[in-house]
Amino acid sequence: MNSMTSQLTVAVAVPLEPELVEEIRRTDPSVTVLYDPDLLPPERYPADHAGDPAFTRTPEQEERYWSMLDAADVLFGFPNESAAGLARIAASNPNLRWVHAMAAGAGGAVKAAGLSPENLERITVTTSAGVHSLPLAEFGIMGVLNGFKRTAELAQDQRAKIWPELRTPTRMANGSRVVVTGLGEIGLETARLARALGMKVSGTKRTVEEIDGIDRVTTNKNLPELLAEADAVINTLPGTPFTERLFNREVFGAMRHGTVLVNVGRGTVVDEEALLEALDEGRVSYACLDVFAVEPLPSGSPLWDHPRVMVSPHTSALNASENRYITERFCSNLRKFLDGEPLPHVVDPVHFY
Repeated sequence: MNSMTSQLTVAVAVPLEPELVEEIRRTDPSVTVLYDPDLLPPERYPADHAGDPAFTRTPEQEERYWSMLDAADVLFGFPNESAAGLARIAASNPNLRWVHAMAAGAGGAVKAAGLSPENLERITVTTSAGVHSLPLAEFGIMGVLNGFKRTAELAQDQRAKIWPELRTPTRMANGSRVVVTGLGEIGLETARLARALGMKVSGTKRTVEEIDGIDRVTTNKNLPELLAEADAVINTLPGTPFTERLFNREVFGAMRHGTVLVNVGRGTVVDEEALLEALDEGRVSYACLDVFAVEPLPSGSPLWDHPRVMVSPHTSALNASENRYITERFCSNLRKFLDGEPLPHVVDPVHFY
């Protein structure tokens, strides 16, 4: 191992199937993997990384849990899947060098942990970005098709047992124009699926460069120009100070009448009051939202009852194989870590994305 000690200890801090723990162990014989399922909450559904909130540890189990994590150089998951857990382990374990987060966007949690500059420099935090690309991309395309095919109106008519005398045409995906904000791994996978349906794709990226199959790439600053010709927009951007309320009144005002909006990025990217105004004006004909500025979405939010809004409880990335995909990503990263190679998808310790 390049510049690494001959032994490395990994602790599994979140619920994980035993067969996947064995996959981690098989990465390298020099790695010791600490795992005690009795100390971890049971999953309520696949990839329930926080586990059952009713789960509690006895004082003795609590001590064993933190002793296990304090003995590790590397953690699989945030302790208790929380920013507070990350803050505690950073302070108590001086040998901790790397934490792999279950989420694709863990920057917010790292920021919330309030780590010292020294701990931010010492502890590398990587995300599971890319693992969720396909399910998020599929959800994004579903949202666009729902808007184009008027599924919300069809569902309303079905509930009311209405068979309209005059039939309303739907829109075709083929030949339509879609903007993908955030042409990272999720955005590029979304673009791939959109092109497979015959859609013309443009998008935004921090660094403007030509991308095969993408008609036009700009920064977010030029987003209104792209939206002026778009039929739909799919947001995949993370929540950062640079993306907060990117979709504001000005941006919604630049949209063509009837644009479909899908958000699988972060809720803070969309000004929800401005979105409701755009829906009322008809600039946005349909909004498929998996994320919100405040989660869970407050019961008083008008988004719940809006006839042209789909509310999804931040579940678009969930799938039965998620734990396996995350474990495979972690094992690949662990091999790189052991060989002294740079790790992918590192949380920026300054901007937290």
